[in-house]
Amino acid sequence: MTEFNRRTLIGGAAATAAFGALPLSRARAQAANTIRIGVLNDQSGPYRDISGPYGVQCAMQAVAEFGNRGFNVEVINADHQNRPDVGINIARQWYDQGVDVIVDVPTSSVGLAVANVAREKNKAYLNTGSATSDLTGAQCSPNTIHWMYDTYMLAKSTGAAMVRAGGDSWYFITADYAFGHALERDTGNFVRSAGGRVLGSVRYPFPATTDFSSFLVQAQASRAKVIGFANAGADTINSIKQAAEFGVTRRGTKLAALLMFLPDVHSIGLDTAQGLVLTESFYWDLNDRTRAFTERMRPRLRDVVPNMASAANYSCTLHYLKAIADMGVPAAKASGVEVINRMKAMPCDDDAFGPGVIRADGRKLCPSYLFEVKSPRESRGRWDYYKLLQTTPAEEAFRPLAEGNCAFLRT
Repeated sequence: MTEFNRRTLIGGAAATAAFGALPLSRARAQAANTIRIGVLNDQSGPYRDISGPYGVQCAMQAVAEFGNRGFNVEVINADHQNRPDVGINIARQWYDQGVDVIVDVPTSSVGLAVANVAREKNKAYLNTGSATSDLTGAQCSPNTIHWMYDTYMLAKSTGAAMVRAGGDSWYFITADYAFGHALERDTGNFVRSAGGRVLGSVRYPFPATTDFSSFLVQAQASRAKVIGFANAGADTINSIKQAAEFGVTRRGTKLAALLMFLPDVHSIGLDTAQGLVLTESFYWDLNDRTRAFTERMRPRLRDVVPNMASAANYSCTLHYLKAIADMGVPAAKASGVEVINRMKAMPCDDDAFGPGVIRADGRKLCPSYLFEVKSPRESRGRWDYYKLLQTTPAEEAFRPLAEGNCAFLRT
């Protein structure tokens, strides 16, 4: 795992290996004026299609649009294989070798581990992939910003909507690691606060599970009105497909996909996915700005459109580079905390997510959107899969700052 999957150089930066061919003083000067961004994600496992190579391309698009502002930018990427030990090793190596910021990092157990390394090294970490709300709560860090979605936002939007629609008894099928636990916890809290009941849950090994039949049988036996899938990616796809094969919904049980992305719907197909309710913070066809961003991404993504995970890499990378331009490369390299503080002080705005702010605890605020998956008859074609049910404003979508118990804010 000591080698990078791919190295992409943008804006005139020289490859690290080429520094030795330059006069020493020039090589040092070039290195000192180069910002290095490491995109760390799942490029071969259950979360590959959520971000993976597409998330790398979105980060590169942000660099290309940012242009030449007097410093060079280098983008590298690697596959953490959804393993905390692998993620820690890559993060340490990258930071020690001059990577200034790590972006993405799906799989909450990996994301929490990388956040600790970033704090130890006083580097910046922009999380877009890990969903656990603990990143701005019990395990918050002054070196981390949590972009896009989290388990609290998903639970509040999707979970609360399902209860309002009559789904007042739940059974969870949960990925047995930090993300699944947090999503089950946060959704369960919303269900109970709305007067509903959690009848039980079953946790399965992640990422080693592909057969969900026994878990679906247990969920049906509980007679819960809603089966909540506290998982994501390929696990969500397999769960929903197997639930369809079992005829779960024909018996009146509702399925709650608590974290689902557009590529998941595409993989499942509208015949099976139609009617599912889910929450995202980005949809390519949401408005003129999201459509314009999607059009700019076509040469990079070809027949795929951005989803909220890959689009978040674009958004956070662009805002990070604006902060670097504002404070200067030397100051940015000297302290990851100061970079994060500068990002918090600056208003955010881009075509993927529109205007927004970053709270003191590192929570990037944006609206959340409750969507229903269209039927095949309603869809106008490829990727036209969602219809908007409701919007939760940015200031209401996430857990209130006072309820997060972020430790560094109390010191």
